[in-house]
Amino acid sequence: MERGPAAAEEPAGPGRRRRREGRTRTVRSNLQPPAGAQDPAAATAPAPGAGRPADNRLQTAKYSALSFLPKNLLEQFRRPANVHFVLVALLNFVPALSAFQPGLALAPVLVILAVTALKDLCEDCGRRRADREVNHRGCRVFSREEKRYVTQFWKEIRVGDFVQLCCNEIIPADILLLSSSDPDGLCHIETANLDGETNLKRRQVVRGFSELVSDFNPLTFTSVIECERPNNNLTRFRGCIKHEDGEKVGLHKENVLLRGCTIRNTEAVVGIVIYAGHETKALLNNSGPRYKRSRLERQMNCDVLWCVLLLICMSLFSAVGHGLWVQRYQEKKALFEVPEPDGSSLSPVTAAVYSFLTMIIVLQVLIPISLYVSIEIVKVCQVYFINQDAELYDEETDSRLQCRALNITEDLGQIQYIFSDKTGTLTENKMVFRKCTVSGIEYAHDANAQRLARYQEGDSEEEDTVPRGGSLPQHGSTGSHQSVRGLHWAPGTTSHRRSGSQAEARRASMLSKHTAFSSPMEKDITPDPKLLEKVKECDRCLAVARCREHPLAHLSPELADVFDFFIALTICNTVVVTSPNQP
Repeated sequence: MERGPAAAEEPAGPGRRRRREGRTRTVRSNLQPPAGAQDPAAATAPAPGAGRPADNRLQTAKYSALSFLPKNLLEQFRRPANVHFVLVALLNFVPALSAFQPGLALAPVLVILAVTALKDLCEDCGRRRADREVNHRGCRVFSREEKRYVTQFWKEIRVGDFVQLCCNEIIPADILLLSSSDPDGLCHIETANLDGETNLKRRQVVRGFSELVSDFNPLTFTSVIECERPNNNLTRFRGCIKHEDGEKVGLHKENVLLRGCTIRNTEAVVGIVIYAGHETKALLNNSGPRYKRSRLERQMNCDVLWCVLLLICMSLFSAVGHGLWVQRYQEKKALFEVPEPDGSSLSPVTAAVYSFLTMIIVLQVLIPISLYVSIEIVKVCQVYFINQDAELYDEETDSRLQCRALNITEDLGQIQYIFSDKTGTLTENKMVFRKCTVSGIEYAHDANAQRLARYQEGDSEEEDTVPRGGSLPQHGSTGSHQSVRGLHWAPGTTSHRRSGSQAEARRASMLSKHTAFSSPMEKDITPDPKLLEKVKECDRCLAVARCREHPLAHLSPELADVFDFFIALTICNTVVVTSPNQP
């Protein structure tokens, strides 16, 4: 009774092991020879029967020299109008059906296909230039010959290479984190290129490597990494690392730096490449370039189908009438008569079929072929003007707008749906100081409340006048700030200039909508007189007791509470900004 299950389990072991090996990948250091090899130069050679891992070369171009013509024609024939034009041109080559010169009927179709193919070729050349820029980015890779990190192109990176990255550098491949300059073995990355999130994610050095006292030396790395095969799951990574002593350490997604992310707040990190090129998770989630259709093109395709239906109905009506004419008046010659080879007349059914196809050719003007030519030319001109627009030029990065999808230029600005995942994405968050309470004593800030009321009146009047009156007047930043400073008059003159203050408030509110983080509503505060007097008194007391021991102890309890309040307010509103080169 016990031998049955044992016999059943015995052959299942190797099969299960083979299935597990088929789902995993083994990564070794390129600085060490593979298992059973003595020559270090054979470290990067693939094992017999094993496929060579992909290189790190990026290729998003849609066409090649051989595949351009068939692929482009296949995409263009997805338009119903192009299929119709080609069929009509081919029918015109039949002698019994030709209504025009065959070459004349084929010329407009060739013009449409040629203009569209040229536009798609220019778009694909732009993809190739972008790929070349990415592939020729530099990164520091450890060299076996020079025994140090050298600069190489992204496209030269292979699985098993050791890469060193610094702060604000983009990760070139999926890398297993083995060393970090952070004492706790942490690394912060920005994943905005993957999921759009600008908040930093934390990654951890593999357990056992963060405890190293000395710097990580890639030449001493002899462990073997077993991980899952390339997949597009960004939220999961499973694997283990096997050391020479047989110890296994589990690997998780917190140990992996994904391609496209950016190193932040960390001076330097070192890792080994486990996925490269189109095997990385970022590129596996990229479905590649696809043919995009604008709303105008989809509407045109629908309209063309209706025109084709109308053309078929008219040709069918003409064919039926021609067949009835031939059947009833055989002695009279029909308008579109196609005789037999021996000179005799055709049967009514055959004559109706010939008449139907002939009318398709004659009435083909119902399909607006010139409209397609005009739209293709307009798209090319739109792309040119978009690329040459001086207002869309960024001086900081010395770059201009690049129109990559040439088929959807007319959809720019046509917003149909807006998706928001959190508060603050589409709204402007303003921290406006109104009043405060310190140790139970309320400081109302009446003058500040009147100032905010003037801003609100300006906003409400602007909402009433803008829909009727058109655009807002434009003001320079210098004049607007001067007008805002003009709001701080003496108390006795406020009531005499109420109309002027409202106008200035309207200008300030318009300025606050065009400037971020520095609107006058937020930074121009009229302090409470009582609180201001206590702050000045606190400053005088601290100036006198500065040379004494424990100067804060000489403050009265009321002044100490005011001091603690402003210290807490300062800390809560402080933003620590990192410099471009320092974390």
